[in-house]
Amino acid sequence: MTTTATRPRTLDLLRVALRLDAVVTGANGAAYLAAAPLLTGLLGVPSGVLRGLGAFLLAYAAGVWLVAARPAISAGATGVVVGANLLWAAASVGAVVTDRFDLTTAGTVWVLLQAAVVAGFAAVQLTALRSR
Repeated sequence: MTTTATRPRTLDLLRVALRLDAVVTGANGAAYLAAAPLLTGLLGVPSGVLRGLGAFLLAYAAGVWLVAARPAISAGATGVVVGANLLWAAASVGAVVTDRFDLTTAGTVWVLLQAAVVAGFAAVQLTALRSR
């Protein structure tokens, strides 16, 4: 009889951070697509822009999920995700600072909160990548 010792599964912080990023991003994108007319009044962003952002975010979420799903997560692909997240966060802050849209108060808070969350994902992903 042969016995096989199994090692306890360790938490892979990078994989978890990438998957959580994909889920949150996908949910955000789906909400923008499904509720664009309702969100326009609440946020102050035109529904066409919200739909475009929603479609982009769904595609991006699928790409991030694929990066996380690989048996060995690519450092290069993770670097692209981190860079894209940082770019999104900076563009979000830039949209608020330059009055790119006629944002409502709720819209301003939402965009800045979203920027902080995305920057947080980038920070965790970069930290986890560097600790590998």
